[in-house]
Amino acid sequence: MGSEELPSRWEGVEKRVPARLEDLRGPSDGILALPLHLAWSGMTEFDLGDYRERLMCYQIVLINGQRQDAERYLDPDHLVSGWPDLRRLFAVQLSRAWEDRLPELRPAGALSGPV
Repeated sequence: MGSEELPSRWEGVEKRVPARLEDLRGPSDGILALPLHLAWSGMTEFDLGDYRERLMCYQIVLINGQRQDAERYLDPDHLVSGWPDLRRLFAVQLSRAWEDRLPELRPAGALSGPV
């Protein structure tokens, strides 16, 4: 099987994005321990009061998680406030999927749609 037959890692990524920002019910403070299906290498516990640790945690959830993981582990206010930094850590397909579904995440003046 040639590489041209492999699906993109980002195929269907939009299905992993919650329908509304209000669907996110993650904690806003304290220590968050991620399960092994998300954080299988490196840190698994994150101090949500530490901006860098929170960004690392959110990066793991956004890249490796499914919709249920995002809903369980992400806080909507922290996601919005950290998004300008987070979006630079992702492939454009991932950040675009989140911004298309959740317009609160779009940079000021940005339009939705394909790149």
